[in-house]
Amino acid sequence: MSAHALDRDLEDLAASARAELVRRIEASGAWAGDPVWRAAFAAVPRHLFVPYYYVGVVGGYERRWGQSPDPAARERWVRGAYDDTPLATRLRDGELLSSSSQPSLMAMMLAALEVADGDRVLEIGAGTGYNAALLAHRLGDDDLVTTIDLEPEITESARRHLAAAGYHPAVVTGDGARGVPERAPFDRVIATCTLTSIPRAWLAQCRPGARVLTPLATGLLALVVRDAEHAEGRFLHTPAYFVPLRGGIPHGADPPHLGGLPRRAREHELFRFLLALTRGSLDPQDAYTLWEHEGRPQRERYGITVRGEHEWAWLDDPDGPYAWSLPG
Repeated sequence: MSAHALDRDLEDLAASARAELVRRIEASGAWAGDPVWRAAFAAVPRHLFVPYYYVGVVGGYERRWGQSPDPAARERWVRGAYDDTPLATRLRDGELLSSSSQPSLMAMMLAALEVADGDRVLEIGAGTGYNAALLAHRLGDDDLVTTIDLEPEITESARRHLAAAGYHPAVVTGDGARGVPERAPFDRVIATCTLTSIPRAWLAQCRPGARVLTPLATGLLALVVRDAEHAEGRFLHTPAYFVPLRGGIPHGADPPHLGGLPRRAREHELFRFLLALTRGSLDPQDAYTLWEHEGRPQRERYGITVRGEHEWAWLDDPDGPYAWSLPG
């Protein structure tokens, strides 16, 4: 079989795998509120954004590469590119620096962003460029999308991937915590890296009424920006684990010691979310007492308020009895 025919076979395989991925995401209900995302995921070729990636194996990682001389390896690469799983794309000394997120989680986040036609969107964390391509496809105008990352290697490769797929949003190298003031104002901000507090620069670069969706602690926070000094919102129901934002936002203290708590609390994902959210403001025993007393609250009961220099997390009510300061 000629190389040209093999390439055509791989393209056919990619199209089939992409259609199956779309069916899986649709079955998950991720974009129930905004079906236009179905068209975006059906159109944007994820494999062009992950020319190589790493999968975990015993003792480390296996590299899958689209230019492997082994046809079977290239087929594994294509199939893996359309698995509904996160793909590690950059490692340094065994540490994960960048990844392509799980597509169904990306779909849920994009739908929760509530993008409307004509919105200007800022993405924090360019990654492979895949998410920016989905946004550009949804909006139908590359100039409405800006994506930023701290690492020049990441932004350079994201720009190449985007161009290969036919998209040309603004790709900026810089500290995501500072936003991109020269491209403001924004109607939507979406982060694909986890934070410990909300950068004030984002609020200053948003129009009133803008929506900000960002991982924080181990959840996804949806904020509505009132003005440059005020934003408020609640967490979505889903857990979310992302690499930390590198740059101007500190990553926080070491995890607390949980040895004195019951096993059901130590291992409960929602209790660990409460600890991550209140780190430094509530010790584990007090957190456990609150958690049990309030019926082991789901994420949706928690929220964040930013008002001037003050920022706090809360349970049920921003002015209620349960509130904890966050680092500014």
